[in-house]
Amino acid sequence: MLNDLFQPTHLLVIGVVLLVFFGGRKLPELGKGLGEGLRGFKEGMKGVTDDVKNDAHTITPDPKEPTAKL
Repeated sequence: MLNDLFQPTHLLVIGVVLLVFFGGRKLPELGKGLGEGLRGFKEGMKGVTDDVKNDAHTITPDPKEPTAKL
């Protein structure tokens, strides 16, 4: 079902609708804002995954210590 979603004709129709809806002057600003938002999201996710990896290395229990039963 989703394999046929992003055909060239569909993308062309979406582009025309965006051009009509936002106008030619707003599309570059919209694209720039979208790109900056995606870049910020990727950097944020990279920071989170780095923090999780660092925390996982510092929190791993020593296998020689007995574990407490809760």
